[in-house]
Amino acid sequence: MSSNDKYGKPLGNLMEFKSNFFEQNEAMLKMADDMGDVLRKQPKRTGCKICGGKLGTPLFTSHDIGYILCERCGHLNSEYEDTEEFANKVYIEDDYLKNYSETDKEAYKKRLQTIYIPKAEYLKECLSKEKAEWKVLDIGAGSGYFVQAAKSLGLRAEGIEISPTQVSFANQMAGEEILKCVSSDKISDYIRSTDAQVLSAIGVFEHIITLKDTLRAIQENPSIQYIYLSVPMFSFSCAFETSHQLCYNRHTGGTHTHLFSQQSLQYMADSMDFMIDSQWKFGSDAMDLYRFLCVSLEQSGNKEFKDYFSKKFLPLIDDIQLIFDQSDFASEVHMLMKRK
Repeated sequence: MSSNDKYGKPLGNLMEFKSNFFEQNEAMLKMADDMGDVLRKQPKRTGCKICGGKLGTPLFTSHDIGYILCERCGHLNSEYEDTEEFANKVYIEDDYLKNYSETDKEAYKKRLQTIYIPKAEYLKECLSKEKAEWKVLDIGAGSGYFVQAAKSLGLRAEGIEISPTQVSFANQMAGEEILKCVSSDKISDYIRSTDAQVLSAIGVFEHIITLKDTLRAIQENPSIQYIYLSVPMFSFSCAFETSHQLCYNRHTGGTHTHLFSQQSLQYMADSMDFMIDSQWKFGSDAMDLYRFLCVSLEQSGNKEFKDYFSKKFLPLIDDIQLIFDQSDFASEVHMLMKRK
């Protein structure tokens, strides 16, 4: 734990946005299982997603997929490769964007204020240590939430996104062109040529098929002085999911074919000649634990006890999550890397 480490964030608002995880468990579980079926048809992964090291035997199995902890860098890899075929199937053919974006249209401003403004505020706070005018390029910008948040705080920001639908929606909501549509095979070229000093990737690196090429493009562009990222981590949530196989697996499942660790993020930074400058650790492990217990109690016919348990557990949930966060084994990190 260093002076640049920050821990914890109240879970209340997040639970409101993730209510469908509780209310639509069977539908969400089926969606994740369908994606798992596609992943199991892909070739076995032979090398670590981050360091390329040879992979051993799985540390655990969840939803019929083994997960291997890399001995060299500590990255958690699924036993199957995330291929172009996998990406095309789960992101395009199965209408992944509809599952994750359609309901957001009605609550865009609320989601922006509640979830993305704090992310942008943290970045601005970290960058304020240096007196400079920063330009931010947000890759995998989705519906433009983070770009909008950054711009609302006075940062110069633009984003790139592969989905024309998302780009159109983001620009419509913003009332101006804040995102550009860039095909997946052109993203690395765009990164190599940007004059932005800050590259942000909020929930993106875990989805990039050609991650090493993307990281190489960042390394090769001297204009990029900072990387601001948010990634899912190998964490307590993995154990909670693995022990509750009838509950929706949002963390090790679906499109998450690998998870980061503090060790693998350090390896990634070193490989690009960056260093870890600041990090904000706040996960949702406690929410996952609460959700699994509530869903399991419902499934076993104990709704009345579930309601009783909820009243006892919810007042403690932020305190419990803070303990998880401070253990450095929580489900998410926001990290600022600085070029050496």
